[in-house]
Amino acid sequence: MVSQKVTVHNPSGLHLRPAGNLCKEALKYKCRVELLFQENEANAKSVLSVLGACVKCGDEIEYRCTGEDEDAALAAMVALTERGFGEAE
Repeated sequence: MVSQKVTVHNPSGLHLRPAGNLCKEALKYKCRVELLFQENEANAKSVLSVLGACVKCGDEIEYRCTGEDEDAALAAMVALTERGFGEAE
């Protein structure tokens, strides 16, 4: 298992479009990808689960990846977050 914390910087937080982009990226990997925020653990491969975490701009989230390609998955998830989930700012 590997994990890393990162801050969400895109102005709208994790609304539908960035949550979809996050899930699309997570689905590329075989490992389990979780998004942790406050008391919530969300399955990063499920749009509804990610939306349910209610992540806003400025919130710190943690990715936790467990499985055979966990290192690559974690690096990709952190990079996607740092790029604002593919949204133009």
